[in-house]
Amino acid sequence: MSELENLIQRLCPDGVEYKPLGDVCEIRSGWGFPNHEQGKKFGKYPFFKVSDMNNEGNQVVMTVANNYIEESTVKQLKCKPAPQGTIIFPKIGAAIGTNKKRILNVDSCYDNNIMGLIPNEKVIYKFLFYIMDSLNLLDFADNSGAMPSIRKSTMLDYKIPIPSIEVQREIVRILDNFTELTAELTAELTARKKQYEYYRDYLILQQNAEYKTLGEIATEMYRGSGIKRDEVTQEGIQCVRYGEIYTTYDIWFDRCISHTNEQAILSKKFFENGDILFAITGESVEEIAKSCAYVGNDKCLAGGDIVVMKHKQNPKYLAYALSTTDAQRQKSYGKIKSKVVHASVPSIKSISIPLPPLEEQQRIADILDKFHSLVTDISKGIPAEIEARKKQYEYYRDKLLTFKPITLDLQ
Repeated sequence: MSELENLIQRLCPDGVEYKPLGDVCEIRSGWGFPNHEQGKKFGKYPFFKVSDMNNEGNQVVMTVANNYIEESTVKQLKCKPAPQGTIIFPKIGAAIGTNKKRILNVDSCYDNNIMGLIPNEKVIYKFLFYIMDSLNLLDFADNSGAMPSIRKSTMLDYKIPIPSIEVQREIVRILDNFTELTAELTAELTARKKQYEYYRDYLILQQNAEYKTLGEIATEMYRGSGIKRDEVTQEGIQCVRYGEIYTTYDIWFDRCISHTNEQAILSKKFFENGDILFAITGESVEEIAKSCAYVGNDKCLAGGDIVVMKHKQNPKYLAYALSTTDAQRQKSYGKIKSKVVHASVPSIKSISIPLPPLEEQQRIADILDKFHSLVTDISKGIPAEIEARKKQYEYYRDKLLTFKPITLDLQ
């Protein structure tokens, strides 16, 4: 019998009590900070935004901050930094679909697109993190508004198992072993990705090619039309909703994950083979107007807050060129730092990229396809090993965190 089995048999043989999150932690949303305070590299408190959760150095614990804030500003705004050990996650928009949860490494501030769980003495913060990691944030989302959001009231009443501290500690020890193995592989993959990004930027930006704006390159550019969540079906015409460009599609794709009933969509906006798609609404300036190329053969529908660009260039080359550091910098110009960040057709048309002859575009795209595949293809190499480790971790996590509810004697 394992140590965990011994502990459960000794400390909770009749089951485990399930308690509302509101009983075991404080639930605290973030704050909107003045724009002039953002971008500071030094200060007392790290200040995190949703986009910071995507940083390769912030896989489980938030250790890399792009913004800091002074104690005087914290006092002025009458906000309270969240303590080390707080579990944070996105609470609004498409970012909920990424299902990311992270742990604060030090006392920190975070913006109003984030919700935090501050555990009390009844629960170990790592145990609470693993519980949250087993849950799908979309199950908590309210889709009645313009954008999905997670309400504090919904989280307060959600019940989770709370075994004894000794049992929590042993479960954390076991699951930590799994996550440490994954972290080592992820660190190696991060190094490979940095190599890829450097080589991608070098190949595209260092060539002796004339720069053209997308307005000059495009033969047509137009916005998609809204496809609501409840209009997505298992069958029908393929379609893309803007949030999927952030969460699902990478540089290029050949099939859509969503479908809809074409007859139910009144205003139809199509995209076809070779078209470039831009997501023009997002949660962060750093990721706004993420783009990808469609290289499939079917005619598909573009949802709202998507811009479709038609052209006569190599679609994969354009997609790679638009993913460079320089292109993303241009995409972020003049965007409003608020709950929702917007781009527009005119701002996208102003982006300039080097445009070599078609033969050279094809050569560069072929090279980057091979390099990109080494980094991202889950069917081989390090990504496949990480995927296998994650599945193993998820299996044992769900198994270890499943308890028989205790039957309370109310007599």
